Amino acid sequence: MRYLILLAVLLLPAFPGLADETEVDLELVLAVDVSRSMSDEELAIQRRGYADALNSPQVVAAITGGMLGRVAITYVEWAGEYSQRVLVPWRMLSSAGDAAEMAAEILAADAPGLRRTSVSGALLYAADSFQDNGFRGLRRVIDISGDGPNNQGRPVLRARDQVLAQGITINGLPLMTSDALSSLWGLPDLDLYYTDCVIGGPGAFVVPVFGWDQFAEAVRRKMVLEIAAQPDPDPLLRRVSGRPPYDCLIGEKMWEENRPYLVIP
Repeated sequence: MRYLILLAVLLLPAFPGLADETEVDLELVLAVDVSRSMSDEELAIQRRGYADALNSPQVVAAITGGMLGRVAITYVEWAGEYSQRVLVPWRMLSSAGDAAEMAAEILAADAPGLRRTSVSGALLYAADSFQDNGFRGLRRVIDISGDGPNNQGRPVLRARDQVLAQGITINGLPLMTSDALSSLWGLPDLDLYYTDCVIGGPGAFVVPVFGWDQFAEAVRRKMVLEIAAQPDPDPLLRRVSGRPPYDCLIGEKMWEENRPYLVIP
């Protein structure tokens, strides 16, 4: 045993990145849609929902109850292919105080919505952010929310497969709310689109949100399941037996059909 420990220490210089990384139970990207199909009020609801989830006893218990009792999280807002902004950089959470600090930073943000909807761009950006973030998680997960299909950037299936090949799990929070823009840019079965075209990896699941009054509870539940690595007792994947695969290019087709209306999410 003493020999093995000595060998590990001697090998560290050969892998300098590992010596600087903090091991955590989970590395989690919270990737939040802020496309212009959302109002300022809806953007605020989203931020409050994530802040409330971080402050909840259930999420704190999941954070502190893991094998190591700590996780690494970053909060990123996204829209178009190259439109991503980091509200909260990568940091380690290991206590209620850590979670409360991150929640306060999310609530302090007052940034407007951005143009277009590139689920693929968000996934690739999130995957890249794991590199050199200072942490080494037993699991890596992207938690992506959105109110519409991909309509910019590379096809979502190609981006998803590229992310999954890196051993990263993708979970989805499709926002199936109704407003003035839903008829142009929304999908009535967005949860099926997310199921077939966006999520993947071990234990991947979708939690649909059908109304903004459900948002905070959905985020809390989803974060508990992700952090605690528990299978969802009600996965809500709705894989209907015998139905054809979803058209994962539907967002691009909708964009071409509707862009003359100039209401650009």
